Amino acid sequence: MLCACSGEQFKVEEPISRSPESLATRDFSASGLSSRTGTGDWDSKFEDAQVDEAESTLKEALSLNYEEARALLGRLEYQKGNFDAALQVFYGIDIKSLSPRMIKAISDRTLQHNLKSKRENTVVGVMSLHSVSLLLEAILLKAKSLQEMSRFKEAAKECKMILDIVESALPNGMPDSMPEDCKLQEMFHKALELLPVLWIEAGILNEAIVAYRRALVKPWNLNPQRLSALQKDLAAILLYGGVETTLPQVKTWDSNYPKTNTEEALLLLFILMKKLSCGEIKWDPEIISHLTFALSTCDQFECLAVHLEQLLPRAYKRIERWFFLALCYSAAGQVECALNILNKVSGSSESEHEPHIPSLLLGAKLCSQDPNHAHEGINFARKVIESSNKKTEHFKSIAHKFLGVNYGNAARVSLSDSGRVFYHEESINSLNKAASVDVNDDPEVVFYLGLENAIQRNLDVAFSNMMLYSDMVAGSSPKGFTLLALIVSAEQRFKDAETIVDIALDETGRIGQLELLRLKAVLQIAQEQPKQAIESYKVLLALIQAHDELKNKNIGSEAIERNLEIEAWLDLANVYTKLESLSDAEICVTKAKSKEFYHPGAWHSTGLLFEAKSLHNEALIAFSVALSIEPDYVPSIVSTAETLMKMGGTETLPIARSFLMNSLRLEPTNHDAWFNLALICKKEGFLLQAADFFQAAHELESSAPVQSFV
Repeated sequence: MLCACSGEQFKVEEPISRSPESLATRDFSASGLSSRTGTGDWDSKFEDAQVDEAESTLKEALSLNYEEARALLGRLEYQKGNFDAALQVFYGIDIKSLSPRMIKAISDRTLQHNLKSKRENTVVGVMSLHSVSLLLEAILLKAKSLQEMSRFKEAAKECKMILDIVESALPNGMPDSMPEDCKLQEMFHKALELLPVLWIEAGILNEAIVAYRRALVKPWNLNPQRLSALQKDLAAILLYGGVETTLPQVKTWDSNYPKTNTEEALLLLFILMKKLSCGEIKWDPEIISHLTFALSTCDQFECLAVHLEQLLPRAYKRIERWFFLALCYSAAGQVECALNILNKVSGSSESEHEPHIPSLLLGAKLCSQDPNHAHEGINFARKVIESSNKKTEHFKSIAHKFLGVNYGNAARVSLSDSGRVFYHEESINSLNKAASVDVNDDPEVVFYLGLENAIQRNLDVAFSNMMLYSDMVAGSSPKGFTLLALIVSAEQRFKDAETIVDIALDETGRIGQLELLRLKAVLQIAQEQPKQAIESYKVLLALIQAHDELKNKNIGSEAIERNLEIEAWLDLANVYTKLESLSDAEICVTKAKSKEFYHPGAWHSTGLLFEAKSLHNEALIAFSVALSIEPDYVPSIVSTAETLMKMGGTETLPIARSFLMNSLRLEPTNHDAWFNLALICKKEGFLLQAADFFQAAHELESSAPVQSFV
């Protein structure tokens, strides 16, 4: 047979010492193309083009050896799709016995290629790189044939042999002088990419991760795009594979050395992001997707925003980039920064473009979380409603929901009674519109309807809304249980409210349980059960303290628990003050100040302590400190007026009246303010006005919850 795949010079008369039956006959018989078939059958098996290709291949040189002939015939069977026949041919190649020669050939000839001339490369007795490449291709095609037959584990073991051979010959990686079109290098690169895929298909993810690391740990002359593909795939399997693996030879003393799957994946993704930013590789949205997931699990949203800002302008459209950045900053708790970015979306520079509905909705949602941004949120929601069409009709109900919430917030910060009434009406109308469309799909609409009705003291309607909400969420919402208990407490059914809280404690998560424990204690105080309330506060503080020792909280939960701890200490201080246990009250106030010295509630409680000791001047100073921290802190405004009234003298009454009027501007339903205002009117001789104020105070107190609804 004529073929010179090896590229080596052999004597023409040198015989191939094999069995009498020719290799070609045996191999062709294995594939179903034996000489027993007639000429017509032969023609039916091969197209003319395939015959010509095979013939030209066999005429490339003077002779071939047994293994090379099998490699060629196996390749032919593989190209035809006869994978079983290809395997039968490849099984005849004893790679294990050839491996030492292949390793020596790769090592020696690669070195000779770097140091000597081509004439010296033709050393008799050492395989040529062409011969090695042909045998490596045979192993690779054998692995692919096994893969096609779903024998993935066997295929992976075969593919791994290629890596073992080349890595044994080149322990320091592929030399830079290796030609890019070298077939040996190309076969090796294909094996590097195929091996982890085979382990994944076999379901052995640990081995797949090892294979990826093996491909990346040494310089194998992979082009940037193929190298990046391997890095991305390794990051993906580390993030989503569900198998925790550790790096070999972990440097425990080095804090920068990745110790977990997520850390290793992030390191790879940061490298890929740098390549994207430099334009070294093509834009790949999957890299951003993986990085978003990885950093989200670590609560590193600001870091994600930084990497997003470093991308080239063509990666995202301008509005899409703004939207993505706003999501990052809002998740990081930087709402002001997110809103500044979202304002660009609706700014004059984008007036000629079609409105970006997701950005407008995000803006309306973020504004709904802060009453100070209520009017801005109203504008965002209105733009969504005004720009809605058939394609975006389903967003309309969401916009009405956020519009209703922002109207409600606007009512609470409104400085005029007429404005407050107007915004309350618009809030209910908008929420009803949202509920008429999406009542079965969005329980949040029903919740906000219940909240707005509760604030307006429509307690029966609010109770019905919250019962419907509870059914929709199957009783799994802490805020739903809390609002329902507050509505029941506003009806002065404190025992029923406490029962609701007890039920909720078994149905909610950790943060919800802490909030409900505090509400339970407040309800016990309302029922004049101070001892039970103190025990509830002790349980609450013990749980917070135990969780502090774990030190595994995220930023959001840590802030909530810290605020709950401060409020619990202040509640306890007020309980002890009413019980005239002033030393215990002082200890509780000190504990609260140790957590946050400039907390308005802590200084307000300090003022109440001075009041209990009849130290009115010191009390006024403490209330003034609270108001200097938060000028609109209503409890201190009312307490300042009460202290001024106690100090006596007609000259202090106008000042006290001014404080009370200011408190009613901020909180019109504060029954303490109405009661004290009635007392002032009585002292001043305005009896009819005092009677009206007493009546208002009584009605508001009879419908007041134990805690504020918002």
